[in-house]
Amino acid sequence: MLSRLTLKRTLARLGVVASLGLLGACAAVSTTSTGTVGIQRTQYMSSLVSEQALQQEAAQQYTSLLGQARAQKALDTDPAMTRRVQGIAGKLIAQTGVFRPDATGWNWAVHVINSDEVNAWCMPGGKIAVYSGLIRQLKPTDAELAAVIGHEIAHALREHAREQVSQQMAAGVGLSVLAAVTGSQATADLGQQLTEVMFTLPNSRTHEAEADLIGVELAARAGYDPRAAVTLWQKMGALGDRSTPEFLSTHPSPASRSNDLAEAAARVMPLYEQARSR
Repeated sequence: MLSRLTLKRTLARLGVVASLGLLGACAAVSTTSTGTVGIQRTQYMSSLVSEQALQQEAAQQYTSLLGQARAQKALDTDPAMTRRVQGIAGKLIAQTGVFRPDATGWNWAVHVINSDEVNAWCMPGGKIAVYSGLIRQLKPTDAELAAVIGHEIAHALREHAREQVSQQMAAGVGLSVLAAVTGSQATADLGQQLTEVMFTLPNSRTHEAEADLIGVELAARAGYDPRAAVTLWQKMGALGDRSTPEFLSTHPSPASRSNDLAEAAARVMPLYEQARSR
């Protein structure tokens, strides 16, 4: 079974490419269109931390992660579950062009990792993993599972990982990483620092809220009831502290989040009805 620590250590190497741009200035970029949900925020990225470089690193690390899971007999162990996850993800991926046309050309991949954790993630460039614990513990409907996967896809569409690296550089974290690279510290120390920057620190509430909104719209356009995002959160809340997934760790209060999701779902209901009629 793949542990969270193993995952984070492996993913930490994604950040190595960021060291190339430690002195790069941040510039305003537009990663996605606004969509019906109205994503308006301007993002700032370091010009030397490129989308392409992160995607290449993500592809390599994803292959490594899948190899580890396969060796531990934890990769796609339930064929029916894997088909279900891949089928739902495929319908969501087909709608990503609404937010960014280039995403339809990404080399998407979707796998299920056998783990008790209630978790899911999408790496830069569309490398998706869903943990079996999420499905076994929450017993989500297809629409609720679409809400989870859509949320994770949204992080990749908005390039939140790249944005977080750029923000940490601007705050001066990058300079300490540069010192580690040019000094006497070992590569392992660099990996530990980058883990703190990219993967130990949670996504901001702004990132999580954007992922919620885009995820709801992707689900609606794919023909999944967007209101399921609310019931999904209720199921998450029922788990309490026993198994709070990392990707929900920085959300606002349950009541506030439920209200925001309900408002977003109402906004995209016409898209859902249109998709159902096709």
